[in-house]
Amino acid sequence: MYRYTYKERPHPSGHRRRPALTATAVAALLPLAAACGSEQAGDGGSASAEAGTSVTGVRWAVDGLTVNGRTSRAPDRAYLRIAGDGEVKGNLGCNGFASTAAFEGNRLSLGRIESTTMACEDVPMAFERNFAATLADHPLTPKVKGDRMTLTTADGDRVDLTRETAARATAPLDGTKWVVTSPAAGGRAHLTFDEKGRKVSGSLGCNKVNATATVRDGHITLGAPSTTRMMCEASLMTSEKRLLRLFDSTVSYALDHDSLTLTSKNAGTVTAAADG
Repeated sequence: MYRYTYKERPHPSGHRRRPALTATAVAALLPLAAACGSEQAGDGGSASAEAGTSVTGVRWAVDGLTVNGRTSRAPDRAYLRIAGDGEVKGNLGCNGFASTAAFEGNRLSLGRIESTTMACEDVPMAFERNFAATLADHPLTPKVKGDRMTLTTADGDRVDLTRETAARATAPLDGTKWVVTSPAAGGRAHLTFDEKGRKVSGSLGCNKVNATATVRDGHITLGAPSTTRMMCEASLMTSEKRLLRLFDSTVSYALDHDSLTLTSKNAGTVTAAADG
């Protein structure tokens, strides 16, 4: 996970600009900011758009990011999705993230950004930090036109996005390395399903795990887990205990592009992102 702190960044004009991000990895899960409703803004260049297109319920691919007048192309994996209940999920380019959203008038505000801590050689960390800062640092003005949307800060920084179509490939459950994003395990917990072999293997964050896994009709029946017996820091052991509750039971699953959601009566909701 990242906890974001801020520094004041001078602007060439001499005016004060929005603070820049520095990221410090922390092991413990930080609580999400409370959701503040999901009212969609009206028209006039706000959250509503032509032909009834809206901000919420859409998976938006990030095209680019403009900060202090400089535009950077977004990595292919970067996206943003805001659910009607205010839940936010996305990818900063390498790391998956979660937050909460609230609409007030024609403004959109996101709560604290929580992300995994994976490292991707082809994704500059500066882009991830700037993207997270632009989303969470202040209110945004959404403007939607057709399949495109911009999110603009009061200082003029901007995120450019495009509505994703169903034609974009969804990562398969079978054979994909799914890195757990919630509960937080610093990118160390992951699962890989082998549908033909009817098994799952991976890591719970500290210990390796193997179990039988039968996939059928949107559900996965997981057998009793076989694990190693190492001890790690308390935060990893806490998330590991929750992940263990997925096993020896039947869980439902849902795929959304490169995201996997597992829902269990014992473990609650577990989310993961396709690695690579």
